[in-house]
This record gives sequence, structure tokens and C-alpha cells, in this order.
Amino acid sequence: MASPYIKKKITRLHDAFVEEIEDYVAVEKKVRIAVKGKEVISLYCTPLMIRELVVGFFLTEGILKGLFCAEKISIEYGDEIVVDIPAEGDVSTEGRVITSGCVGGLTFTGRTHSEKIRDDCVFDSATIKAVFKEFQQRAELFRLTGCVHSAALSDGREIFVFAEDIGRHNAVDKVIGYCILENIPFAGKMLLVSGRLSSEMVSKCARWALPVIASRTAPTDLAIEIAEKSGMTLIGFVRGARMNIYANTQRVK
Repeated sequence: MASPYIKKKITRLHDAFVEEIEDYVAVEKKVRIAVKGKEVISLYCTPLMIRELVVGFFLTEGILKGLFCAEKISIEYGDEIVVDIPAEGDVSTEGRVITSGCVGGLTFTGRTHSEKIRDDCVFDSATIKAVFKEFQQRAELFRLTGCVHSAALSDGREIFVFAEDIGRHNAVDKVIGYCILENIPFAGKMLLVSGRLSSEMVSKCARWALPVIASRTAPTDLAIEIAEKSGMTLIGFVRGARMNIYANTQRVK
């Protein structure tokens, strides 16, 4: 497994003061993902939780439909990370369809945007603030490098999974993938994220019926629209004593 950071000699300037120091720099790795030996997609990420990233990304984006052999995924670390997925079903990306087979595995099904989230969970605002504070305290790689996003899943009492990545979408996919692999249900949970709430981020959560998503930054107008239509509670600017609720306020008291 590759390290998520390296040390690099840099020159730091502060006003008229100049010094040579070692700084922590986030590692960015290319991941080539194949199904039964045939490459279907590649992406760049922080080299942590690769299995979770692949599972979360493929299933959330609907790239893989059918029997998924998650326990047989092979991962090879080098200058690039090479992943191979044994799978039975259709793999669809950029209009191409690849059919492959595998014995054994797990079957997963995503959701469509037309399905309304009807989760009646309720979170106290003080609880949201407290768990978000713990979430931010876990961001060790960000504190080292200042270069990554983070995501986590919580029921308001504990954080079940925490992930960091150079890509905010990747961090969310890692959390979703971990929950799928560990059979952690999304009902009654909130997703915590460090970055802005774009339409793609909210759509990812809507596909898995996540009832609440909270961020330290703002949502876009399309993200709010998707949250309203899907029945998701959308919270932004969770900072200190404040937060803004942009959609479906009934889950916050």
C-alpha cells in the first residue's frame, strides 16, 4: 500500500523572511480499473481505501450491473494502482458494454432519482454540531498537507467510517463503498463532507437513500433542487454554533 503523503523540500517565504523546510505533500495516484482483465476506466485518487473507492464508484454510478465479486477484487500497488474486478454482468462506460463472468459474489442495487427518501430520522442540531466537530478533528491528512477532502457516515452517536481523498467525490465513494462492503445501512444516518455540495454529490447520496448530508461549505442551486425533490435534508455551513438548512428541515430539531 502506498503512503498518502511524501516529504518535499520547499522554500517558504513570509514577508522578508525566507527558509528552506521539509513540507508534507499529498500523493496523487492513477488507478486503472479493469473487469476480468479488460480496462474500463481510470481515475486519480489518494492511495487509501482503494477497494472501497472502486465498489462505491462503480455501484453508485451504475457502471457495473449484476453479480459483483467484491471479495475477489485484486489490487496491485506501483507507480500506478491496478485494480481487477471479477464480475458477472454488464459493465457500461462511455457507451461501451463489456460482459464478464465470475463465480460467487454479492449483488447490489442502487436507487433512481424518482424514489423519494422517506426516512423519518431526526437529529438534534447540537448533535450535528458535535459530530461535525469530531469529523473535522479526524482530518489528519488534511492537517498535514492542506490538500484533501474528507467524508464520513454517522448516526449522531458515532462515526462509522471516515475517508480522505484529493477528490471530494472520491471521499464520498469510499464511504459508500465501505458501508456496502461492511453491510452498514444508510437509513437513519447522516453523511458529513468537507467540500461544497454540488449536484453530483447530492445525487450520489440520493441513490442510496441517505436522509441527511451536512457540509462546512455551501450547496449549489441544483444540489438544493435535487435534495428537495429526493426528500433529502441538506445542511451547509456547519461551523461553530451555526448551520444553514437548505432542504427538508423536518429532520433537524
